[in-house]
Amino acid sequence: MDEKEIYQKSVDKWGEEKQKIIAIEELSELTKEITKDLRNKASKENLAEEIADVELMIEQLKFIYQNKKEVLEHKAFKVKRLMERLEK
Repeated sequence: MDEKEIYQKSVDKWGEEKQKIIAIEELSELTKEITKDLRNKASKENLAEEIADVELMIEQLKFIYQNKKEVLEHKAFKVKRLMERLEK
């Protein structure tokens, strides 16, 4: 089963709204771990797990919104802009 099929099955099983709520929750958990890191109380393992969860949910959001191409275009633009800012 490829990723697209997995994302489709998750939407079929739990629904788009539930998956969006999970995405918000995962973003919040990553925020919490980054905050812990800033207080020198985070573990690399917990940070890695939360980053993985967020990446997975971002992929599901791109599937739900059917905007992977647009996201890639925006990302390319923003990386180029960042590079230009760094060169100044």
